[in-house]
Amino acid sequence: MTTPLLAIDSLSIAFRQNGVERRVVDNLSLQVQAGETLALVGESGSGKSVTALSVMRLLPTPPAVYQSGRILFEGQDVLQADERTLRGLRGNRIAMIFQEPMVSLNPLHSIEKQLYEVLSLHRGARREAARGDILACLDRVGIRNAARRLNDYPHQLSGGERQRVMIAMALLTKPDLLIADEPTTALDVTVQAQILVLLKELKQELNMGLLFITHNLRIVRQLADNVLVMHNGQGVEHNRTSSLFNAPQHAYTQQLLNSEPEGRALPLADTAPLLRVENLRVAFPIRRGWLKRTVDNHYALKSLSFSLRRGESLGLVGESGSGKSTTGMALLRLINSQGEIWFDGQPLHDWQRKQMLPVRKRIQVVFQDPNSSLNPRLTVMEIIAEGLAVHFPELDAEAREARVQAVMQEVGLDPASRFRYPAEFSGGQRQRVAIARALILQPELVILDEPTSSLDRSVQKQILTLLKKLQHEHKLAYLFISHDLEVVRALCHQVVVLRQGEVVEQGECEAVFTTPREAYTRQLLTLA
Repeated sequence: MTTPLLAIDSLSIAFRQNGVERRVVDNLSLQVQAGETLALVGESGSGKSVTALSVMRLLPTPPAVYQSGRILFEGQDVLQADERTLRGLRGNRIAMIFQEPMVSLNPLHSIEKQLYEVLSLHRGARREAARGDILACLDRVGIRNAARRLNDYPHQLSGGERQRVMIAMALLTKPDLLIADEPTTALDVTVQAQILVLLKELKQELNMGLLFITHNLRIVRQLADNVLVMHNGQGVEHNRTSSLFNAPQHAYTQQLLNSEPEGRALPLADTAPLLRVENLRVAFPIRRGWLKRTVDNHYALKSLSFSLRRGESLGLVGESGSGKSTTGMALLRLINSQGEIWFDGQPLHDWQRKQMLPVRKRIQVVFQDPNSSLNPRLTVMEIIAEGLAVHFPELDAEAREARVQAVMQEVGLDPASRFRYPAEFSGGQRQRVAIARALILQPELVILDEPTSSLDRSVQKQILTLLKKLQHEHKLAYLFISHDLEVVRALCHQVVVLRQGEVVEQGECEAVFTTPREAYTRQLLTLA
């Protein structure tokens, strides 16, 4: 029996707060052999990411406390290693793809500089020599026109493109062990398939071990050799992938496997349009030279028209960079656009920022990356109640707190946690905070930009049920931006398929899903 590449033995981790230790990983054991993929699955807050961060000793101590156990990399206990040894492992022999790329990438540095830094530190490569490796890696993870994107900054990339840059950064050094924490969360199904093929190829080429954290069970079935199911910090079931999917033993595993999105959009009353969009276009200037003169325009959205009634959901689907999030930003008047935007008969396209203020509470948004959209210096109570203070100043502090507690319960958060900060929540829990912040103002239109992408399947199902319930009770209109076609089919009445800023196909959701006219739509549905 060979020594495992990674072995975690009876590991228990707690967080100390106000002198009290709260255990988040409880007596966990696992092994990853060279050339093997182990998938860690479980709901948000089950301890998956905490376990992954511990392998590279990235948890700050305090508040983290390693109560017991060992983490062995090729037989060496990482928990006992000195800082010099850890620097030799991190990013070199052990690499990690983090869950939230906008937080992990430096907003002040270009993509090329950040990728070059990895090769410079760990391989001593010079910039010109490294550029070929960087371009090849970016091309391999699906960044189009990679040479033209090297000078871009993270904010100039879509969510999916940022995630692909993070994947390229982790793969540049060809590590022995790759820890992937939700690496395909922000990616559409076509790029997901491409990344999975890439990971399989690299695993075979390099005999690389892979610890893969995800809530996407379809990916687990395709990629993993073994699966460990975590619940409340404990490993409740560990088995070969085929055995676990065919005959799950633990009740929680059975619950996870039965949590796929189901149902269809709610019946729709025949009402007048709430939102009407005509020939919407968005262009971003391309600047060159020392004076940064505009030499051309890049059309992120070329021509989009649709109408949305009260109580109706429209799904925007397509690959990363196709213009989905850009559409949402244009409708909110957060970026400049051309074309017409009519909301409840009012011409938003002609309005200035000041005129938009009274409409803000009627149109709310849930952004794609909750860690970037939540203020880390505010408590969850303050974050969710912030809109109430602006739009409902007549409410006193007690009434605001009561509303916060009620909406937290609706989205599946414990109201007792309202005085904690975003950093104290898991990725999925932070997304629920973002949803609660939008819903508390009782809007008429909600723009949902990948609202379930960071949620595990069981919580995703709860959120979809909640969104349907709220839509039915309040006749909410949803613009639902997603790459998860199963979720779109379960919630939406209409669907628009975008590709590189152009409308590929548009129509009633069920008709598009059952009889797609375009080859690209058929490709998306085949991969879903």
